[in-house]
Amino acid sequence: MTRSAEQLPTVPENYEQVQPAAKPNLGLLYATAGASAAGGFASDAAARALPALRKSPLGKVLPASLLNRGGDRLRAALEVPKIAHVVEGLTVDAEWHEKFCRVVHATPRPLVPGSSETAVFSGALHSLAFPVAMSVLTRQDFPLPVMGMVHLTNSVQHVMNVAVGEELTATAWTENLRTHRAGTVVDAVVSLTRNDGTVVWAGRSGYLAKGQTAAIAGEGARTSEEEWTDSSLTVPFNAPQQTAQWSLKADTGREYAGVSGDYNPIHLSGPSAKALGMKGAIAHGMYTASRALAATGVPSEVPFSWSVEFAAPVLLPATVAVSVHDDGRREHWNGSRVIAWNLKRNKPHLELVVKPL
Repeated sequence: MTRSAEQLPTVPENYEQVQPAAKPNLGLLYATAGASAAGGFASDAAARALPALRKSPLGKVLPASLLNRGGDRLRAALEVPKIAHVVEGLTVDAEWHEKFCRVVHATPRPLVPGSSETAVFSGALHSLAFPVAMSVLTRQDFPLPVMGMVHLTNSVQHVMNVAVGEELTATAWTENLRTHRAGTVVDAVVSLTRNDGTVVWAGRSGYLAKGQTAAIAGEGARTSEEEWTDSSLTVPFNAPQQTAQWSLKADTGREYAGVSGDYNPIHLSGPSAKALGMKGAIAHGMYTASRALAATGVPSEVPFSWSVEFAAPVLLPATVAVSVHDDGRREHWNGSRVIAWNLKRNKPHLELVVKPL
């Protein structure tokens, strides 16, 4: 059983769908984000990350505009561009997929039981689609700084398996700009379709731009007494029964960046992360989410949805306590729940919930 088209995210009717001039490249996109920071579009904290970018694998593609800083261009009223980027001809390379799965401890599975084709791991599909989402987030008319943006939530509908090497089209846009007690949150949405237009995978990521508190176009004024919804993981945490443990090295962020292309400085080193207001380098949210998903008992032939809520970031290096609960196994599987937390401080890092569609 799969979800109907009405239940999957769709590009808003008033959005224009355009094809970027070139296939999005994360290295160049992070360079673009750095250029925006240098131009004063982002916060001062984001601009301080530029030295780390220059020393990273992106240093060779940074534009000359990073050498100078301009004036403040943050608009008083924020509004996302009514544009969706469409990129055709995306495929998952077999060698890359094997490496990605190895990094996040996922076991490659057949497309269908007994098939010689390999199904693309759902976390790898997110990584395939992410550059297209980034191409929207780094547009000149996008109102928030990408550098230092914090990943809060993610929800995915894995409608049907995709074969390694299969050609897909990605469509990405941003929406649902909203205030948060720590800044402003926006959703980046991506759908992956086959050549016949069938949606095989769709994901929605919530990102927080810390400290960006300008008014949002079309949103009513908030009073100081009005409350924002907090994460369910911020309530007093009662740790579940531990079933596993992750030992994450100091270079975990760099290792995941190597396969995902996500060279956000908050994940690369202590100095680059501190420049963006972190206590040190933190693990990618999608690394921990992918690793949590890989630990569940989802049958390979079952369409499913998964959602993850991030709480305290994983400061690297780290030892992470994990609880994996599967409701049934194989053909009797009815869902899974994974919680990861800091055992010493008794603070949660994430909760991932997986359900059949």
